[in-house]
Formats: sequence, structure tokens, C-alpha cells
Amino acid sequence: MAKTAISPVNRAAELRKQIDHHNHLYYVEARTEISDRDFDKLLQELTDLEAKHPELLTPESPTQRVGGAPIPGFAKVTHKVPMLSIENSYDEADMRKFDADVRKALGASAKVEYVVELKIDGVSMSVTYENGKLAFSATRGSGGVGDDVINNLKTIAAIPLKLSGDKPPKVFEARGEVYMTKTEFARINKEETRKKAEPHKNPRNLTAGTLKLLDPKECAKRKMSFFAYGTGAMDGITIKSQTELVESLKKFGFPTNPHTKVCSTIDEVIAYCNEWNTKRKSLDYETDGMVIKVNDFAQREKLGFTAKVPRWAKAYKFEAEQGVTKLGAVVFHIGKFGELTPVATFDPPVDLSGSTITHASMHNASWVAEMDLRIGDTVVIEKKGEIIPQVVDVIKADRKGTEKVIVWPDACPKCGGPVEKEETGTSYNFICANTGVCPAQLAKRIEGFARRTRMDIEGMGREVSIQLVDSELVKSVTDIYRLTKKQLLTLEKFGDLKAQNLLDGIAASKDRGLARLLPALTIYMVGEAMAEVLVEEFPTINALVNAKPEELAKVKGFGPKRAQFIREYFDSDAGKKVVGELKELGIKTTHDKKAAPAGGLPLAGKTVVVTGTLVNYDRIGIEQAIKDAGGKASGSVSKKTDFVLVGDKPGSKHDKAKELGVKIINEDEFRTLIGAG
Repeated sequence: MAKTAISPVNRAAELRKQIDHHNHLYYVEARTEISDRDFDKLLQELTDLEAKHPELLTPESPTQRVGGAPIPGFAKVTHKVPMLSIENSYDEADMRKFDADVRKALGASAKVEYVVELKIDGVSMSVTYENGKLAFSATRGSGGVGDDVINNLKTIAAIPLKLSGDKPPKVFEARGEVYMTKTEFARINKEETRKKAEPHKNPRNLTAGTLKLLDPKECAKRKMSFFAYGTGAMDGITIKSQTELVESLKKFGFPTNPHTKVCSTIDEVIAYCNEWNTKRKSLDYETDGMVIKVNDFAQREKLGFTAKVPRWAKAYKFEAEQGVTKLGAVVFHIGKFGELTPVATFDPPVDLSGSTITHASMHNASWVAEMDLRIGDTVVIEKKGEIIPQVVDVIKADRKGTEKVIVWPDACPKCGGPVEKEETGTSYNFICANTGVCPAQLAKRIEGFARRTRMDIEGMGREVSIQLVDSELVKSVTDIYRLTKKQLLTLEKFGDLKAQNLLDGIAASKDRGLARLLPALTIYMVGEAMAEVLVEEFPTINALVNAKPEELAKVKGFGPKRAQFIREYFDSDAGKKVVGELKELGIKTTHDKKAAPAGGLPLAGKTVVVTGTLVNYDRIGIEQAIKDAGGKASGSVSKKTDFVLVGDKPGSKHDKAKELGVKIINEDEFRTLIGAG
């Protein structure tokens, strides 16, 4: 009897199933059943079959891991749950204090477990699935907004294009680290050397650069991988602990790091961290520490967050690697306020933590004097947090008598303007007093203006800022908005695409709003956090220009000194000129407050207490939802509490609400109340 031919539809489905199976074995279970050659044959057969029958092609097909044509740029994604960083610790005493704080907050009777993970030295990434299918991704970015690099993420075979299982949640956001193995890094650098190109410094920098390539096919040539360890937004799934989360990630098809341990005491945690301080050298990927997390999510909810970091997690950074070299020379960089920063040049350069260290900043003049640092000295350098190189010691016993005292310039090395000594308390430094003219100061201000957390102008980093100032195309921040493509094409390394991308980024920045514009203007002591507070009280630049010093001083966190700096800026001729030109150029100089719905905000004047684990919100998310609805999120229950929102595994706040007769609602009732579902 003749064998029935398999239809193209069935064969394609069978091939996809086999390929997904072998990818899962390789990336999640770290084992194989077939050779690379046999795997490539399966993939090629599926590629040929889809080419012959285009109707069979789906976005989730493993053949779609390499995108098509280059893209013009990256879309911005707002994180529904902010991607916060974790506070660092560098010694055992810090870890023991962290443990003591956790146990004090949870109560003496609480049983605390910690999950200890390797801290992968890669690029933080979020990948979101809707109904089981990969929908979008986002880099950490500012923590609130990142870049959607999904076309490049699809080239990473370790990241599933669809979640495993028959009933995936409606929304599931996995978070983890994209990284490159040492083996792959060495292969790429060997190829760069063969081409007589400059080798890459370290795997992390290469990974970050690869993810920002605009051509996915170029990205696919560099093999990256992924470890999942966290989650963000979720809908349709409840997870109660880190260990349960890791199992869910594995079930959905994500690779998780195998070197994870559950510890019940801080002694176990510290011992495990110390164990990996040595063992990490044997891994084929870079790590720079360990991450310690409270396992139970209900306990995490009780511990909560500071403004920037969770109170339930800590990063233990491995002891920094040190190197010894000579201080060969000192050059002076000029900051945005004219401050002269001495920068050491090392002779010879030193290899530390996967990168070659040639230079390091040396704080200020008083620090150099305190260290008694001289040119020709033997110095000890290390990378703080394995990121920022710095001089930490001078070996004075090695001095030969030929070392030279560091001499500070009388004139600015960039503009020739006068250099003055500026004292601040017990510290002092030297500054270029030529504030309005010095091109080095202006270039720093332009770079700061374009920062991601401010006006977010893609492509206007340090080098481009210097180019724009040195070419005299930009003589003030407002000149940024007068640039033309013809002008940009006169600059070195600027082609049509690069020029157009920069102009598009500049145009997009016009609508950022006052909260982003204020810190971009380089007003002394007014950064991003202060600007957010200020615009709530003064939502237009006109209101700020006309504000009296005593009115500014009353703003929470300000006071007379900061108010004085704001007034000095807006009263100066330069400040008045900038404000006038910003308005003429169409830059948004107002702050939009969310409009209240008809009938008012549903929680206006209400005090809400939350307890237990929620399905649709984490701690920050629910506090923001309460605030957006006009309410106030409180941490304790009293007779003045309007109602208590109760999730899974509620704590003592639930009992307190019952005792006081405070209204109790569940998450579904809350969402109905605020109009979210």
C-alpha cells in the first residue's frame, strides 16, 4: 500500500514542533539530541517550504528570527510596571543590615526565605506576550520608558516567539538579561582583528551595541542569549513567589540560570555569594555579583519600595578587581558649569574586568591635593562596581624623586578664559569663569539637554554634541532646533540617514513637556526629580518666570537656596533669551495634568490601603492607579481609611480593617470602581 504524502501544512507544523523542541532542549535544558548540522537541515527544510507556500508563514515561525529590511529607528515603550534598579552592597555588613531591616519590617515571627541568583553582566530586557505570542520588547531605558528592539530580540533563539502550553495568560511580561558568551565575544573579536578593525572592549558593551543595530540581519550574525528572572505586567496568571515564578518561566519556555539557591538565613546567603566570587571565573559569561530577593511576593508587597529601589532585594557586588600602573599624564575636562575635572592617563593601560583602562576621572582639586597625587606616581586603580574606573591609592614608597606635582591651568584649556578657585565647604575646585562663551561647557550642556531622561534626542551624544559646537552650528541649546540636513551633512561621519534620524529625534523632542525641559536647561540644583515636583505647582514656564522666590521656596524639597538658583536663571539675560526662543521655535513649555473625567475622579478625596498580592498590579502600579483616580494610597489602616483593597494572602491590615469596620473590596471591585474593567 502506497504511503500517504504529508501535506505542506502538516509538514510545516511538524518541522516547527521539532525545531522548537530542539531549541528548548539547547537553551533551557542545556542538552541536545541532534547535531548542529541536523538542526540546520530541519530549519532549511522549513525555510524552503514556507518560500514555496507563503500562506504557511506565521510570525511565530522559527524562520522569522531574522527580520527583513533595516528599520529607521526604535519605537518608545512605556513600562506598565517600572523597571527599577536594585541597590548595591559591597560588603557583608551591608548584607546583614539588609537582612535585619527585612526581618524588622516583616515582624519577628515571619519566616523569611531569600532567593540568591547570579547577577548577569548584560543588558536588562523586558519581553511581553499577548495571548501567548511575542508582542513587543523594551530595554530598561530610563526605567519608565525604553526602546522596542523586538526585531533584534527575535534573532535570539533563547527567547521564545510564543509561550509553551495550551492556555497562556492574556498578558505576560518576562524580564531578564540579554548577554553574550565569552566564546562568542572572542569569535567576533578574532574576526574584527582579521579585518584590522578595533576589537570590542567587553561582552556587555558589544551586546548593548548589537541590540541597537538597525539591521536585524546584522544583529543575527552575533549570537546573543537570554536568562529570564523576573516579571512585570501580568493578566490571567497569579504567581506568589520567586521560586514559583522561575518554574513558570521554565514552563513557558524561557531559559533560567541554573545557579540559583533558596536560603533561609543571611549566613547561607553570604556563604553562597562568597562561593561564587571564585567560581564565576569558570563560567562562559560575565557576572559582576549576586542578587538577593525575598522569595514570598506577599512579603515583598509589605516591604514595598523607596522612590528608586525595592526594599525586598539587594545586589551583592563582587570585590572590584584592582590593577597597578603609572600615572603618565593629566588632562583637564570642562564640565557644564565650568568645573575642571582632572583626568588621569595611565602608562601602561591596565586590563580590568574585561576592558582596557587608559583614563580615569579624579574628582576635583581638593581630592588630588588630599591624595598628594603626582605625575609619575605608581597608582592602584579599580572599577567601582566594575563599571567606573578610579584611582584608589598611591604607592608613595615607589617614588624616585622624579615625580611632578600636578599644576592646575591659569586659563581654560578649551577657550582660554580665566580659571578661578571655587570653594564649597571643606572642598574646592577650579572653574572656567567664561560661562557664556566656553565651547566645552556648551557641548556638555547640549549633551545633557539631549539625555534620554530629559529631551531624549536620539543620536545627540557626546561626540555629536562636540561636533555641533566646534563647527559653530550650535551656539546655544535653541540652535539645536534650527539645524538643517544640509548643515549636518558637512560634519564628519554624517550621511543622509544619520542626519535625517537626528533631525527626526530633534523634532520629536519638541513635545516632551515642561517636566523634561526644565532639567534639560541646566539650572543649578534642578534635576529630573525636582522638576517633576516643580511643574505640579507651576505647570507653565510663564508661571515659573513670574514666580516669587518665597513661592518657589515653599515647593516641597526646595527651600531658599534652590529657589534662588531658579530665580537667577530666569532673571538672567541668557535665561530670558532661551525662554523666548523656545516659545518661538514651538517647543512645548507647559505641563499637562491628567484631565479629570466627567463627574470627577472616582477616588477623589479617598484614602485607600492595599494588602496582599494583586493579579494586575505590583506595589508601584497599584499606588499609581490610586493616585491617577484621585485617591491617596496609605500604608496603615485607621478609622479615616475609606476602604481596604485586599488581594491574595492579605496581612494584618485585613484584620485591622475588620476590627475597625472599614469597607473591604477585592481587585475586581476596585477595577470596576476606577473604570478599568
